[in-house]
Amino acid sequence: MLKLLENFQKMDRRWVFLGMALMILIPLLFPFNIAFDEDKEVTALYEQVDTLEPGTPVLVSTDFDPGSMPELWPFFVANLHHLFIKDVKPVFVTLWPTSSPLVLPEINKVAKFHGKEYGKDYVFLGYKEGRELVIKNIGQNFRKTFPKDYRGTSLNELPVLDGLQKAKDFPLIISVTAGFPGLNEYVLQIQGQYDLNMIGACTAVSGPDYLPFFKSGQIKGLSMGIPGSAQYEQLVFKNYEDKLPNKSNIPSGQQIEPFVKMGAQGLNILSLSHLFIIFLILMGNVAYFITKRVEEA
Repeated sequence: MLKLLENFQKMDRRWVFLGMALMILIPLLFPFNIAFDEDKEVTALYEQVDTLEPGTPVLVSTDFDPGSMPELWPFFVANLHHLFIKDVKPVFVTLWPTSSPLVLPEINKVAKFHGKEYGKDYVFLGYKEGRELVIKNIGQNFRKTFPKDYRGTSLNELPVLDGLQKAKDFPLIISVTAGFPGLNEYVLQIQGQYDLNMIGACTAVSGPDYLPFFKSGQIKGLSMGIPGSAQYEQLVFKNYEDKLPNKSNIPSGQQIEPFVKMGAQGLNILSLSHLFIIFLILMGNVAYFITKRVEEA
């Protein structure tokens, strides 16, 4: 036993890397479910979307890149389903040049799954450079900043935008953000000035920075990192088929089921990885103190 503890302290770091690799692979190869509850911030976010009336315009700002996809992508996909289930009219914009090629194919994919028509039920206005200036212009008159959608179609030719001109015209604004510019800039630049109803999703490292916005009521809901994405995903996909307003909209041959639950899978990986690290720390301390006591004796 003593020899084993001594060897543990001298263990080659490659065994640690191998163990971590297994913690990642096991949930991927053998999916399982770990029960978890939803935080109040995520529940509040879900309710903001779930109480929207059909036909309500919603502004969605997708401000992230490939590096932040593991944390934000599960939320984004679940949010797309939630918006289309509620039959609202999402208008998508982005302040990050890396976002458009990521989100547009998925928007169209989920919209097709729900039988939605581009220009009538949803629209993607694309990317615009300018950072905070773009956000301020969205607050005043987004048609001047985005005179055309990403296809080059005039906004006046898109029925989904009828009667919409400024941020205040949207009963709800959603910011999916990985940093600057993003949720923080929306709150600082236009939320307070126009008393906008906002919710947001962010990476875990940014969560503590945005929690004060939730506690002060400046945003009405917040999803933070993989845990938040998994919790929101669980709420959206619970009794999924019963939530569909019109199952006949689903294309022929398309199964009525949620897309892959990436958030829950990511949370499983995170949980196992943390347990593995905790095990190594505990065993390292046990091995150190036992071997030290033997040496002193």
